[in-house]
Amino acid sequence: MERSTAIKCPDISTHLAGTKKVQQVLARPGVLEKFFPDQPQVVEQIRSTFTGLYTLDMGPEGDKTVAMALAEPNRFVLKPQREGGGNNIYGSEITQVLGKVKQSTERMAYILMDKICPPPIQNYLLRRDAPLTVSNCLSELGVFGAYVRQGEHMVMNECVGHLLRTKSSEHTDGGVAAGVAVLDNPLLV
Repeated sequence: MERSTAIKCPDISTHLAGTKKVQQVLARPGVLEKFFPDQPQVVEQIRSTFTGLYTLDMGPEGDKTVAMALAEPNRFVLKPQREGGGNNIYGSEITQVLGKVKQSTERMAYILMDKICPPPIQNYLLRRDAPLTVSNCLSELGVFGAYVRQGEHMVMNECVGHLLRTKSSEHTDGGVAAGVAVLDNPLLV
């Protein structure tokens, strides 16, 4: 497919760059430096946006990750190599899933990530099936970019929009389509 002259959106390289496994590899020491040689400040800026991403590959490093997750499952999120909400695994479910696959190559279909714990804010969630009440909420801002290149020549690389999702802090996972989160607007101050 990549040899075709058709426009690919995204091409395979760009698509793979967004996968959990590639994100986990990019977080390893020394990897970003290959893309930004002699630019330690740029590397540090990018790395400051990362959270812990750990491999579950077979071998000593993956075994260490499994042991770490089983010892403190509430510190982590187990993420499958899938898109869309509702697939992440939290808390005691991590223990159940890893207990089943810890000696199997099936565990390689996941990565382990440090759980991000933002402070909740008071907000209203407006849904037609629920009364309007104030609740503790968490928001997630997604920024969209447009990237176009012709061969090795970059034509455009711009920020083109955003999506803010807000959900009650009592929910661990889920998006707008799942009925857990609502679309929101940022209040810039």
